[in-house]
Amino acid sequence: MKNEHLIKRYVIEEFMPDVDASELTNDYDLLTNGVVDSLGLLKLIAWIETEFDVTVDDAALDPDNFRTVDAIEAFVARASAPVEVS
Repeated sequence: MKNEHLIKRYVIEEFMPDVDASELTNDYDLLTNGVVDSLGLLKLIAWIETEFDVTVDDAALDPDNFRTVDAIEAFVARASAPVEVS
């Protein structure tokens, strides 16, 4: 969980300013619970691209990649992984 605290801090600062970081669990569904809406999702994706120097292409735009802190962290890990050349 290398980026968990960074992701939580961003989500709380941008979308949940009245919530303490300890209250946001890693599996809390940000989309279903209305914390992040469609515009917020675009903002979150832009932040991910900038903060972690990754590209979120059309194939990765599945909302499940950004639904929870765990999902975001897993996406960042996959997007940051070195590409193996055969």
